[in-house]
Amino acid sequence: AGRYPHLAKSTVAYFSAEFGLHNSIPIYSGGLGILAGDHCKEASDLGIPLVGLGFMYPQGYFHQRMSADGWQEAEYEPFNKLESPIQRALTPDGQPCQISVQMDHHAIVGIVWQVRVGRVTLYLIDTDVPENQPWDRELSARLYGGDHNVRLRQEILLGVGGVRVFRALGISPAVWHANEGHSAFLTLERVRELVQAGRSHAEAVDVVRQSTVFTTHTPVPAGHDVFSFHQIEQHFEGYWEQLGMTRDAFLQLGAHPDNPGAGFNMTAFAMRLAGHVNGVSREHGCVSRAMWRSLWPGLEDDRIPIRSITNGVHAPTWISVEMNQLYAKHLAPDWAARADDPAIWHRVTDIPDDELWKARQALKRKLMSFIRERAREAWMHGRMQPHPVLASGTLLDPEALTIGFARRFATYKRATLIFSTLTRIQQMMQDRWRPVQIVFAGKAHPADEPGRQFIQQVYTFCKDHDIGGRVAFVEDYDMHTAKYLVWGVDVWLNTPLPPMEASGTSGQKAALNGVPHLSVLDGWWKEGYDGANGWAIPPSGHLGDSHSQDMHDAEHLYRLLEHDIVPLYYDRDRDGIPRGWLQIVKDAVRTVAPRFCTRRMVKEYMDLLYAPAASPITPRW
Repeated sequence: AGRYPHLAKSTVAYFSAEFGLHNSIPIYSGGLGILAGDHCKEASDLGIPLVGLGFMYPQGYFHQRMSADGWQEAEYEPFNKLESPIQRALTPDGQPCQISVQMDHHAIVGIVWQVRVGRVTLYLIDTDVPENQPWDRELSARLYGGDHNVRLRQEILLGVGGVRVFRALGISPAVWHANEGHSAFLTLERVRELVQAGRSHAEAVDVVRQSTVFTTHTPVPAGHDVFSFHQIEQHFEGYWEQLGMTRDAFLQLGAHPDNPGAGFNMTAFAMRLAGHVNGVSREHGCVSRAMWRSLWPGLEDDRIPIRSITNGVHAPTWISVEMNQLYAKHLAPDWAARADDPAIWHRVTDIPDDELWKARQALKRKLMSFIRERAREAWMHGRMQPHPVLASGTLLDPEALTIGFARRFATYKRATLIFSTLTRIQQMMQDRWRPVQIVFAGKAHPADEPGRQFIQQVYTFCKDHDIGGRVAFVEDYDMHTAKYLVWGVDVWLNTPLPPMEASGTSGQKAALNGVPHLSVLDGWWKEGYDGANGWAIPPSGHLGDSHSQDMHDAEHLYRLLEHDIVPLYYDRDRDGIPRGWLQIVKDAVRTVAPRFCTRRMVKEYMDLLYAPAASPITPRW
């Protein structure tokens, strides 16, 4: 707060539908939650007065179990609050905090839990209380479970209820940050408060816009929540009068100018009521400005007020013990506190190759042991039949070039692209002297049938005896598994269909640990790739034709592997060290670590968004 004196006493309220903090609190599903968790940890490290607001999902996100023929099955296990680092939040007079939100003609009660994230406190709403109807008790049971109606009710509870949580706790945030559109209804509750306190509707909207930050993460139209006007009307009946609005004007807040009859669009709504909007990479900023230009008619794309702040990763969370020791020895003992300083990272070139190679080999062995231990546990608990032993990775070779692919199995991420021409990938895998192997991990949303089919296809390849033993699928991908993967593979593979990757952060975690990135030029890699710090699949002219795009990208992926990556990895000197490979490893660490860490990211949020939002002067674009 020393750099931001006017923020010293200003609290930033950070709303998110999920937070990935640690395995012991399973309230995250993927990248959005992990980013929110890293954001909170970095705010704590920097001493920023931030408070988080989310849901206490008693069943968390699902556990993934694989059937013998490779179909993902979802298993939910009750979250044990007694064994977790959480406690009830108390109001200033020492009472357990409780809120209530009127919805669809009846009140829903929420109790509030708190989690300490260093110096930051995270507050979590829970509806599993006896005062609620059975179906309302289930409202906060699962992350991204249930139908559109459940989703809408969750989002009202998160936004409207979230504001009421802070009021009940006696916290008065100066800045309100909605991480994605799920919590955007917080703006309505704040307008309502101001109108009820005597402000005009227009004045109230000005005050709320000025102090609201909105981060959009979705470059695909299907990724934005849209609710029917009927649903909105049903749940907010009686509410819009308290805002000084008519029903029609209220519903228009969420209408998309290009398709006003399509329903209430949460992103369009958030952008209308937030004065500070950002995308999550330079490329995503461009895509978002083009995508939402109709909200600012008559403005040139480069004048549209959507900034970009590229996502980063919290270095202390994602660093391995082995690399941390190397950095402490050769960079600086306090390297993590200076993670955004490029000068520190230039010292990576001074790390002796043999020490770096030794650390990388140790991390790979650690990954292999982890995978074998996972398979052993599954076997002992009767979850694994003899034939999936191949698929589980027990036969992986610690000496072989290992590619990692771990992320949500949404179809646009194209997990199966590397199998496009089987004979070529088979040749690489079966090469006696220079073998290649691949480790997959990831969940598909239980309702995403095409995503589940992708997992099934990958699993089938894992059991194929021609390439079996060289392809593995690690089940139940979570933060714990992710760490072993970003530490232990040799190359991190990323093949989304451009321009659908808003940012992506898994490759940043890998690069921090000395694992170079092999990716299409989308998301963060479009600004991170410099020609020497990893590999890029070049853009094609086939945008809009997904089959041609797949063929183009697969061809370039194979060429990079055959001509550049595999030969370089196996080119060893007399000491058995791949000097050329380690040059790329060092370049990856040196260029990615300082630019793509949350230390740089959160400082940018402070300078570009939080400081202007906390100041009473309206910013001029």
